[in-house]
Amino acid sequence: MRQLTEEETKTLFEKLSAYCGRSIANLITAGSEDNDRYVFRMIGSRIYYVPLSLANLATSIPRDYLLSMGTAIGKLTKTGKMRLHITALDVISPHARFKVWIKPNGVAPFLYGGNVVKAHVGRWSDDCPEHAGVVVLDQNDTPLGFGVTARSTAEARKLEPTAIVVFRQADCGEYLREEDTLFAT
Repeated sequence: MRQLTEEETKTLFEKLSAYCGRSIANLITAGSEDNDRYVFRMIGSRIYYVPLSLANLATSIPRDYLLSMGTAIGKLTKTGKMRLHITALDVISPHARFKVWIKPNGVAPFLYGGNVVKAHVGRWSDDCPEHAGVVVLDQNDTPLGFGVTARSTAEARKLEPTAIVVFRQADCGEYLREEDTLFAT
């Protein structure tokens, strides 16, 4: 386990800011009941979101024995790009800048790995631009996954019902579809 370098931190925050916007500062200052702040740590190529007190305790564990710790946010690829995992949904969703609520008939296609089409959208956040990161929720405000908008809110209103409005990045169905590789090192 180690701290992120300046370049890795910049890559991580650029990716998270696509979904959280300026409230990304709340991720670090968010505290648990004992006012512990959170930090990002790296194990191998994976980035974890961990309370500082737990990160300090984990320094006594040798690197070869420490497999996971805290909430897995994603991994850095060999080319230096950040890829968010579905496990980051619990961290992203309370701070999300833009949200899309889908109708009950659109939940199953989304959870099976499909993109969100206009016919399945119940409502959108106001003034959502094109290529913005969004959290996808059902009508009961339960986070289902996240993605990137294909069109802005204004453009999407003019589209036909079968047009894609949100490209899926991750969904809760990945826990079952990729259970063998999701947490593999």
